[in-house]
Amino acid sequence: MSVALDGGWLAVVGLGPGDAALVTPEVSAALAAATDAVGYIPYVARVAPRDGLTLHASDNRVELDRARHALELAAAGRRVVVVSSGDPGVFAMASALFEALEAGPAAWRALDIRVLPGITAMLAAAARVGAPLGHDFCAINLSDNLKPWALIEKRLRLAVEADFAIALYNPRSKARPEGFARALELLREACGDARPVVFARAVTTPEETLRVVPLPDARPEMADMRTVVLVGSSLTRVLPRPSGAFVYTPRAVPAGEGGGHG
Repeated sequence: MSVALDGGWLAVVGLGPGDAALVTPEVSAALAAATDAVGYIPYVARVAPRDGLTLHASDNRVELDRARHALELAAAGRRVVVVSSGDPGVFAMASALFEALEAGPAAWRALDIRVLPGITAMLAAAARVGAPLGHDFCAINLSDNLKPWALIEKRLRLAVEADFAIALYNPRSKARPEGFARALELLREACGDARPVVFARAVTTPEETLRVVPLPDARPEMADMRTVVLVGSSLTRVLPRPSGAFVYTPRAVPAGEGGGHG
């Protein structure tokens, strides 16, 4: 990406899962040219301070306020990056930005606005263990802050029925630890088998932990908000090896297989 240095612009960027080596050159260029970085406190903390760059950190539950602030800065001629971890379009700030744009002044729509992708947690975790998302898969956010729990349960059941591999984001917070326990209970009932479940915590950081267990052995305490959980499809396989198992889902579905359960 060529970043213009004159006039205001706004880039919604993904910082990747944690390792600085996984930040794309496109995102690095935007950060280097920005006058302002806006985002959730721990994500702004990942942006290196420098002269000419103002950091605007805010709490996790003020996404629309944060998006409006970024748009106001860009409209005033600032060069603004809105930072998210992973990819900004996956349960992150890109949607909030466009929601604020739609509700805001018409003049905002003429701003130079770009979304710069990053490596989301499910892809980093999948790469660490092999290829569990090698065939059809879906991603479900288990947080019920912005949608009812009944909808989460419905989507989990339908994902199992369709025999998707499933990436579960935001599985278990201190404020709602019971949600992930309910999700695991639902999955055990709906799947009725011992398909592999990958718990990938803080992937690509020094605190990374990886754990692969059969679904019946998965427990709520194995996850927190820094964990992405990958649930295999009925066809997902585990290849044991001395240095740690590979987990993969074949690209081909034999006739009569992969029909799911429930």
